[in-house]
Amino acid sequence: MKGWSIALTLLASLLTHSNMLTATLIGKGSECNIHQGPCTITSGNRTVTLNIEPKPVSAMKELTFSMTVSPCDKLPDTLLLDLSMPGMMMGKNQVTLVKKSGCRYEGKGIIVRCMSGRTLWQVTILSDELKNPGFTFNVRE
Repeated sequence: MKGWSIALTLLASLLTHSNMLTATLIGKGSECNIHQGPCTITSGNRTVTLNIEPKPVSAMKELTFSMTVSPCDKLPDTLLLDLSMPGMMMGKNQVTLVKKSGCRYEGKGIIVRCMSGRTLWQVTILSDELKNPGFTFNVRE
């Protein structure tokens, strides 16, 4: 039990110092219901909204990831979206988001199926300017 306590303390310390904690979901809880519609968070002084189509969001299908940022000044023309599974190494899975118009970015990718049957995923926008905001949601089988 002592080993678990040390591991949890170390994990809590790492998470406390992570840039991702500067992004918070608007509304209740930290998980987004991407199947009902876009999810919005605040990250620093910016609002970041993520949408994934088609719905329901399922593993092993080509998906369109779209994101709007407000304000979007001083952002590059491309951003990198990282797909990961909290607590499990799933390999590198990233989607390039290209600025389409105004403050809207879009890219295509696939969320892979986890062999363990887990469905909880995290999307992180890898951007120092946006403070690496993250969205957590469940995919459907």
